[in-house]
Amino acid sequence: MLEFILIIIFVLLLIHYIIFLSLIYKGLLKLRPNTISQIPEELVSVIIPFRNESEIILKNLKSIESQDYPPAKYEVIYVNDFSTDDSVEILAKNKNKDNIRIISVPENYSVNAHKKRAVTYGIENSTGDIIVTTDADCIYDESWLCSLLQNFDKETAFVSGPVEFIDDEKFFSEIQKMEFAGLVLTGAGLIGSGNSTICNAANIAYRRKVFNEVDGFNDHLDLSSGDDEFLLQKIASDTKYKIKFSVDKKSVVRTSSNKSIGEFYHQRKRWASKGLFYNDKSLIFKLILIYFFYIGLIAQTFLSIFLSWYFILTLAVSLLLKLFFEFRIMIKGKRLLFPRLSLKTFIGAEFFQIFYIILAGFAGMFGNLQWKERKIKR
Repeated sequence: MLEFILIIIFVLLLIHYIIFLSLIYKGLLKLRPNTISQIPEELVSVIIPFRNESEIILKNLKSIESQDYPPAKYEVIYVNDFSTDDSVEILAKNKNKDNIRIISVPENYSVNAHKKRAVTYGIENSTGDIIVTTDADCIYDESWLCSLLQNFDKETAFVSGPVEFIDDEKFFSEIQKMEFAGLVLTGAGLIGSGNSTICNAANIAYRRKVFNEVDGFNDHLDLSSGDDEFLLQKIASDTKYKIKFSVDKKSVVRTSSNKSIGEFYHQRKRWASKGLFYNDKSLIFKLILIYFFYIGLIAQTFLSIFLSWYFILTLAVSLLLKLFFEFRIMIKGKRLLFPRLSLKTFIGAEFFQIFYIILAGFAGMFGNLQWKERKIKR
């Protein structure tokens, strides 16, 4: 009887997960390249928060200065979030464009908000009607801004753009690149299917008036992560504006992967920590079911050893269907956005994903996070 009940539970978790993957794939099929060939009339403010990015910030600056977007139509605001290195000095010494400014967050400004406070302070000191946020460790195509912002029309409030890890040809980097592409494609597919859930703050744009209309980040200033996703979800649920994903290879933002497993773990732990604080309780329930599906994969392994060989069959079916549906998503994503993505690490990334999701998801529930040499409770 126990075996039968457990098998039913594992099958139901598998069905839920396959439905979720099918939703992503169908959403990717619905995404269409932008057909608008003109940039918005509104002034654009690009907000780039940074903390201790001296190793990469000069490359970021040069990449920003190379944009083919009309200089009179946008401003760039670098927001120093208490850097302890010479990032500010590097920027001040090397910036060559008049539309680029550097500001610093005041000491007592929203102390517990961390990155959100830097973005918020940047927005408060900007003048654009459209806000673009990205990170100081990113590199861009010279047509990045044009390709991203051409997705705006009068009915669009939020545009999410693709982000890709730079491949340094090391095995761990390639695994991360594959896994991260899967996350980006998940966000793209969910937007395409009308279930806007996740995005990446390294490449998003939104209207200032809509940001103010949904009260910005004020609902979750006590959380270290989620400035991007909470805003996306609020706009999707509380307004009638369109949300788009930029299907253009020129709008891909590139950033470096984590240098070590420790950095990767703390990053994913921080990302996982926000899931239980989503406003949509049904979404939280669905995420919990997905998390239990992953736990079930490990549980079935042990059950096949200690309880019954039947669980080898349920485990095999679960893994094969997971691999099949996720491979379809990766193939579609490679064609849409990531032509340089190598699928040779797909199997390795799949099994790596199982363990890190379980560990990071569990640890993220308890806070005690690390970010940019900071220890954060939540």
